[in-house]
Amino acid sequence: MTNTATNPLLADWTQAFGLPSFNDLKPEHFRPAFDAALERHRAEIATIAADKAAPTFANTIEALEKSGRDLDKVANVFFVKAGADTGDEIEAIERDISPLLARHSSALYLNAQLYARIADLYARRDTLGLNDEQARLLDRTHSRFVRAGGALDKDKQDRLAAINERLASLGTQFGQNVLADEKSWALILEEADLAGLPDFARAAAGAAAADRGHPGKYAITLLRSSCEGFLQFSSRRDLREKVFDAWIRRGENGGATDNRAVIAEMVKLRDERARLLGFASFADYRLEDTMAKTPEAARDLLNNVWGRARARAGRERDALQEMIAAEGGNFKLAPHDWRYYAEKLRKAKYDLDESEIKPYFQLDKMIEAAFETATRLFGVTFKPVTVPLYHPDARAWKVSDAAGKHVGLFIGDYFARPSKHSGAWMTSLRDQQRLTGDTRPVILNVCNFSKPAAGEPALLSFDDARTLFHEFGHGLHGLLSNVTYPTLSGTAVARDFVELPSQLYEHWLEVPAILEKYARHAKTGAPMPKALLDKVLATRTFNQGFATVEYTSCALVDLDIHDKGIADTLDVTQFEKDRLAALQMPAEIVMRHRLPHFGHLFSGDGYAAGYYSYMWSEVLDADAFEAFEETGNAFDAATAKRLHDFIYSAGNLRDPAEAYKAFRGKLPSVDALLKKRGLDEAAA
Repeated sequence: MTNTATNPLLADWTQAFGLPSFNDLKPEHFRPAFDAALERHRAEIATIAADKAAPTFANTIEALEKSGRDLDKVANVFFVKAGADTGDEIEAIERDISPLLARHSSALYLNAQLYARIADLYARRDTLGLNDEQARLLDRTHSRFVRAGGALDKDKQDRLAAINERLASLGTQFGQNVLADEKSWALILEEADLAGLPDFARAAAGAAAADRGHPGKYAITLLRSSCEGFLQFSSRRDLREKVFDAWIRRGENGGATDNRAVIAEMVKLRDERARLLGFASFADYRLEDTMAKTPEAARDLLNNVWGRARARAGRERDALQEMIAAEGGNFKLAPHDWRYYAEKLRKAKYDLDESEIKPYFQLDKMIEAAFETATRLFGVTFKPVTVPLYHPDARAWKVSDAAGKHVGLFIGDYFARPSKHSGAWMTSLRDQQRLTGDTRPVILNVCNFSKPAAGEPALLSFDDARTLFHEFGHGLHGLLSNVTYPTLSGTAVARDFVELPSQLYEHWLEVPAILEKYARHAKTGAPMPKALLDKVLATRTFNQGFATVEYTSCALVDLDIHDKGIADTLDVTQFEKDRLAALQMPAEIVMRHRLPHFGHLFSGDGYAAGYYSYMWSEVLDADAFEAFEETGNAFDAATAKRLHDFIYSAGNLRDPAEAYKAFRGKLPSVDALLKKRGLDEAAA
C-alpha cells in the first residue's frame, strides 16, 4: 500500500484543483500513507537539525517551513473524513494515529539540536536582516518551540512527551464517545406526537426517521438542529423533557461512552503539563500567547457581561412564567420549557414566529447571500464546479478575484448525517502559501443542518443562517490569505482573534440589502415582505439574556476547570454543579455545552481555557462593524479594503492588537458588544 502507484494519498494529486483522488480513496490507504509521510518528515527534520553549517534563516526556519508537506496532505484529508464522514474503520485509525502524531510532534519540538539552532537565530534576530514577515515567523517559531518544552531538561521533556501522547488519545476518545451517544439515540414518534410542529419540522423529522430505518414515522435526534427545533415548537411537554434530558446528558450516561473520567484525567494532565512549562495553571499557559494574556483579563470581560445577562435573563424568565400562568399552567418554568415559551412570547410580542420566517431562509439562497457579500466587500466571485469529493452531499465552488485570477477552492458540506460529528466548523485540505510556489487554498465549511425530504428545499432557521455566515467568515479568512510562510497562513492566529473574521461576517446577514434580495419564499419565490423583515430585525436582541447566560456560563466554567486549585480527583458533575451555584446560574437555563460533551474543550484542546474567545472576539467584531456603520454604507469600499488588508488576508503577519489597530485606528471597548446584545444601560 505504500507504493505511490497504488496509494492515492501518496501519488501525485493530479485531480482538478490539486485534490486527492477521492473516488479511489479507501480507509486502508490512510495508515500506510501516514507511516510513509511520518518517515519522510522525520528524515527532513533530522537533516535540518544535523546540518553542520551555521544556522541561517534559510537553512533552519525556511527549511522547517518546507518540511512535512506530505504529512500535512495526508493528515488534512484524514481529519476531514474523521470529522465529516467517519465510520468504524476511520475511528479505529483515528485511535491509533492520534497518539502517534502526538509522539511525532513531541519528537519535533523537543529535538535539542533543532531547538539550539532556532534559539541561536532568535538571539541574533536583530542582526539577520530579516523583513517583517520573516521576523514574525522567527518569533512565532521560537515561541512555539519554547511553549512546547524545547528549553526544558531531558527528564521534563520525556514526561511532557508522555502527557501529550496520552492527551491525544483521550481527546479522540472523548469525541468518539459523544458521537456514539448522538448516533445511538433517537426518539421515534407517530403522527399524533407531533402537536405544535410546523410542516418543515415534521418533514425533517420524517426524513430523519426514514434514514434510521423507520419509514412513515418521525425521529428526533440529538443533533442541535433537530433538538432545538423540537424544543421550540412541540406542545408535548413530556416529550420536550425527554428530548432535552437526552440532549444534555450526552457523554454522561455511564458505560463505555461516559466522558467524566476522560475529562478528569485530561484536566489533571493539562495542569501537570502547564506546571512543567513553568506556569501556575493550564489557563495561565494557554492565555499567555493570546490577546487576553491572562485568565484574569478574560474573566474580567466575562464578569462584566455576566451580571447584566443574568439580570436580563431573570426578566425574561418572569415574562415566560407569566405566560404559563396566563394559559392556566400549574408548573414552574423548566429548562425544557424555555425555548417553547420564548417562541410563543416572540409571536405574541412581535407577531412573529420561526415557522413564518423559516420558508424565507433557503439554504441555497443563504449560500448565494454569503457569496454576494464577499463579492461586494472583497471582489471575489464563486462558480460551482463538479469535482470528486469525499461525500455526495459536499459541493464545490471555484473562487476568483476581481481580475479573474484563481483564489482557491471552496467546499461546502451542509447536512447532518450519522457519520458526521456535531457542530459546525471550517477546515482546509490545503492552506495558502508562496514559499514553495503559489499554493492556492482548498477551504471547507462543515455544518449540520437538517436535510430535507427528497425534492424539498433545505430551510434554515435564522440562527442556522447566522451559523452559515459565521463559518463562511472563517472560510474567507483562509481563502483570502496572502502570506509567504505556511505557519502564518489564514486562520493561524491567536485563539481570541480567530473568531473576529467569522463573527464580524455574521453582521452582513442582517444588512437589509442582503435580506431583501435573498430572503425568498421557498414555494412562491416572493421576497420577504418589508413588514416581516422589519419584525425580524426588531427581534435581534430578543431572548439575549438567555443566550448570553447559556454561553457565558460555559466560558466561565471552562476557565475555572483549567485554573488553579483543581483537586487531583475531579468529580466532573459535582464540579460543574458547584461552579454554576457559585455563579448563581438561573435554574431554568443549562450551559450551552455541559462538560461531558463540551467538544470545544476536550476533543483536543483547541478551545480549552479559551472558550471565552468568542466573546473577546465579539468585542472586536461589534466595534469593527461600527466602522462600516459610521460611513453609512455596510459595503464601504475604503473600510472593506482595510478589513481585507489587515484582517482577512493578513494571516499572522502582525500581533493581533496591532492588526486590529491598523484596521480600526484604535482598540475597542466593551460598549459596542453590550449594545449589540441589548445589555447596555439603554436596554436595561
